[in-house]
Parts: sequence; structure tokens; C-alpha cells
Amino acid sequence: MQTDPRGPRFSSALTAIVLAAVLITGSGLLLAAQALVFALSACGGLRLSPYGLLFRVLVLPRLAPPTATEDERPLRFAQGVGLVFTSVGTLGYLTGVTWLGLLATAFALAAAFLNAAFSYCLGSEMYPIVRRAQGRVGAGA
Repeated sequence: MQTDPRGPRFSSALTAIVLAAVLITGSGLLLAAQALVFALSACGGLRLSPYGLLFRVLVLPRLAPPTATEDERPLRFAQGVGLVFTSVGTLGYLTGVTWLGLLATAFALAAAFLNAAFSYCLGSEMYPIVRRAQGRVGAGA
């Protein structure tokens, strides 16, 4: 499935805002909510992403059609990576291991910021490497 690359970038901006708020407030529950957003996107596809829905309803109608699209699979993988970091961070915050919550949230924020600001998705860059390590030829296999 192909997707408009502006949607994931919009989602990354919202994610960065949420993760910055988590670092400021130390809220494990807010981080758990972000983990749920990642879970919906990773498991159900970008169409189930709450941030993707906001993009499609509020932003996309105001934009020109995309000049290019991209494969959804690396983006879903990236959402899975975000899910791992936010899950670890949530566990840290909710069990009192605050340094773990801070560290995992900071890593997730750095990745979200890179995508939002520079359109560089670390998870999508990891995707073909992981696929090759699994013995599959090419990123789409």
C-alpha cells in the first residue's frame, strides 16, 4: 500500500509534541497514550492511526495532490519501533524507574523530531537492514 509522505511527517510533528510534553510532565499515562497510537498504526496500518485521521480530515483537503507516494511497510515498521521505545518508557515511568522513562522517551522524541523537521525516518532506514538480516532479498519481500 502506498501513502502520502506528508501524513507521516505530520504525525511525527504531533508525536514530537506529545513526547516533549511527557518529558516536561513525567506523565507515564500520556506516554502510554502515545504507545497506543503507535500500536494502532503498527498493527492496523496507517489508516488506523489517530494522527493519520487528523491529517486526512484537517490537512490533506487543503493540500495539492502528492507528487510522490511511499511504501507503507517501512513506516509501519517505524511505528513498531516507536511502540517499543514508548512501551519501555511507560514501564519505566509507571514502575518508578524514572531514568528509564526519560531515556526511552528522549530517544523516541529524537527520532520523531528528525522525521518532522528533516523528513528523515530512522525506523524506515532500519527496515531494509532488518529485512536483509531476515534473509529476504530487497525491502519489499
